[in-house]
Amino acid sequence: MSVTAFALALIAATPLAGIPAHDTAAAQLNAPDLAVRPLAAGRSEQALAVLQQASAADPQDPAVLINLGIAYAQAGDDAKARGAFEAALACDEVVELDTADGTATDSRRLARKAIKMLERGEFRPSVPRGEQLTLRD
Repeated sequence: MSVTAFALALIAATPLAGIPAHDTAAAQLNAPDLAVRPLAAGRSEQALAVLQQASAADPQDPAVLINLGIAYAQAGDDAKARGAFEAALACDEVVELDTADGTATDSRRLARKAIKMLERGEFRPSVPRGEQLTLRD
């Protein structure tokens, strides 16, 4: 799974306890507190600024915490990324998250998946093959 697809998986949060979700999927896609667009574009610093503020306002929002973890991972701070994913896993509220591929999963399952992806280094940007080569004169 690509980082972009994973980041976009955190668009819409619907509490599993039956509390209504946000009004529309389009509004959720544009929700600035989830920083979906900067994450998808690999702009981790921009995403971190938004997500840190959103997390300070609501430290128990699993969707924000998961995206915060992704932003930390993209920025190369695996320790903070793991902390954010573990905080999402420990949230009292479990929410259902719509994914970019049209499926839905609960926030705890997604947090566990994010931790595994972090361990495998899947959030790091891939280096194009040509940039891995060393040339000699």
